[in-house]
Amino acid sequence: MLTLRKSRDRGYADHGWLKSFHSFSFAGYHDPRYMGWGNLRVINEDRIAPGSGFGTHGHRDMEIISYVLSGNLAHKDSMGNVKGIPPGDVQRMSAGSGVMHSEFNHAQGQQTHFLQIWIEPNVQGIAPSYEQTTVPADAKRGKLRLVAAPMGQGGDVGIHADARLYAGLFDGAESATLAIDPQRKAYVHLVRGQLAVNGTELTGGDAALLEGESEIALAQGKEAEVLVFDLVA
Repeated sequence: MLTLRKSRDRGYADHGWLKSFHSFSFAGYHDPRYMGWGNLRVINEDRIAPGSGFGTHGHRDMEIISYVLSGNLAHKDSMGNVKGIPPGDVQRMSAGSGVMHSEFNHAQGQQTHFLQIWIEPNVQGIAPSYEQTTVPADAKRGKLRLVAAPMGQGGDVGIHADARLYAGLFDGAESATLAIDPQRKAYVHLVRGQLAVNGTELTGGDAALLEGESEIALAQGKEAEVLVFDLVA
């Protein structure tokens, strides 16, 4: 079964310096139908104005992935990491027993546009940790690249969760299929462009929630960038 969630149906918050779409209930947005999907808890599409950002705040027992689309995200945390995250990089922070961090856009005259993703871990209270890597565009062109997977299982970054995250770029005749366990759930988030998912057309910001399916088929892309999640039920 595939359920289509349109971009316009997401939660939205405009704080001036931050404009954010919420795929699932978050902060002031609450919808009991969308509290998460499997162990995927948060997808926030954030746009941070120049010279602003999230001040120092804490997290614990959550796997947090940042996927930057444009601009640059400046990250600083209590583990001593001071990093800039440009487009094409994937960052993973395991909050574990607790971590403090901040995220800013220091670029002058340029908005930072990124996705913040939270996945519930399968272990609690571990030491917090950080990982960041560059995933070239050609590694995602016309295919699904495994960008995050359980530790030691081949992802560009490793997570402490029973989940896999794939990223792909599709245009024209490019297509891909992904076999999935019908006992699990899957979630397809179209970052931008247009794409058909199992024959259903999505446009930027739309999502497909899948359960009881054995395959995800992606085709008919028009400048599409997509994230695909394989999740516990």
